[in-house]
Amino acid sequence: MNFNKTFLVAGTGKSGISAAKLLLSQGAKILLFDDNRECDTKKVKEQLELDNVNIILGKINDETLDNVDCMIISPGIPLNSYIAETVKAKNIPIWSEIELAYQTGKGKIAAITGTNGKTTTTSLVGEIAKAYHDNTFVVGNIGIPYTEVAKDTNEASIIVAEISSFQLEAIIDFKPKISAVLNIEPDHLNRHGTMENYASIKLDIAKNQDTGDILILNYDDEIVKNMALRKNIKAKICYFSRKHTLDTGVYLEEDKIVLKTKEEKKMLIRLSALKIVGDHNVENVMAAIAIAYYLGIPMDVIHKACESFQGVEHRIEYVGEVNGVVYYNDSKATNPSAAIKGIQAMQKSTLLIGGGSDKDVSFDEWIKAFAGKVKYLVLLGETAEQIAETAKTNGFFDIIYANSLEEAVDICKKEATAGEAVLLSPACASYDMFTNYEERGNLFKECIRK
Repeated sequence: MNFNKTFLVAGTGKSGISAAKLLLSQGAKILLFDDNRECDTKKVKEQLELDNVNIILGKINDETLDNVDCMIISPGIPLNSYIAETVKAKNIPIWSEIELAYQTGKGKIAAITGTNGKTTTTSLVGEIAKAYHDNTFVVGNIGIPYTEVAKDTNEASIIVAEISSFQLEAIIDFKPKISAVLNIEPDHLNRHGTMENYASIKLDIAKNQDTGDILILNYDDEIVKNMALRKNIKAKICYFSRKHTLDTGVYLEEDKIVLKTKEEKKMLIRLSALKIVGDHNVENVMAAIAIAYYLGIPMDVIHKACESFQGVEHRIEYVGEVNGVVYYNDSKATNPSAAIKGIQAMQKSTLLIGGGSDKDVSFDEWIKAFAGKVKYLVLLGETAEQIAETAKTNGFFDIIYANSLEEAVDICKKEATAGEAVLLSPACASYDMFTNYEERGNLFKECIRK
């Protein structure tokens, strides 16, 4: 592709900076935009190692846009934002950062999306691929922007990418060799509006795939299962299922995960050999096995990597034991369905820390999962009152309020007894009190260490 054009990069965070650097390496001209008038432009220029880059804050004029050929939009900026609407009105194409990376990068892409389990599955596929192939890149919503490594890829590269709905909103030609949809449950409705719109965006991960590509779907999730019926789906379908025996695909046979094709059936791993806990993680392992198999990775490599995999930080992460009480960090549970899986994984009476910023979702099913598991619910953040009311409506009244995460940990320390567990699994995003869920999880771990 010819990059002898002018690109407007919207957003000056990690994604925006990575996109701008990639464009500059391709010989493109760039403008940067941030709607925050207090943006530290000196810091942005230092990150880009450029003094003369044009950074526009707050608003942008028509005359400037007349010289723009394409806009790269950062995942945190909605398509109904001021800048996106202004650019669309001028008929300027809008690309997501993964579209830009796709247009500049090379290699075989395995793209993974879903409401929950993306990071765990992506991390496991990455570990499997790295054990087999040195030229592997693990990128996307997992923390390393795809644009950061795209110029370093070649035809032999394997790119394992965690892809969010925010990144899928503005893809044009993005076409993974293998795509996987793990599950679709209510999330980000404050941005996407309706469940139907959210699901449609998620399913777009496979819209450009053709008959030579692979689409891996969760047979146990009705929305995902029925994705195969969409008219624009051309890829070969591979299902995985924890609940059903499949004619072909990845499924459970007693206590073993097996992979069955038309030609053969292979026993991959016993559940007792896995180090990660919970039914949801069994599904994540199944999806990872299917992805790795279609990447052409030998079964013995897949088995060994699955057996040694210990999970990801901030997802039901064992932090430590203090006075007989075990502490788990599940800060990555930023929606109720993810938090339900955290509760289900607990085998002890649990003191649960929840609450955070509002994503316009219901907490009813999360509260119902407390039965026989949760001793106290310790609430903080802007959703605390909403969650408390939902809890009371569902018959749960053992609620304690905290003004900070540090206070929540102190409360749990006082109320928990030996043999019990404390779980940070907020069911909410972190933006009311923290920069991201990692910062929230790291503070929790620091509190435990103290």
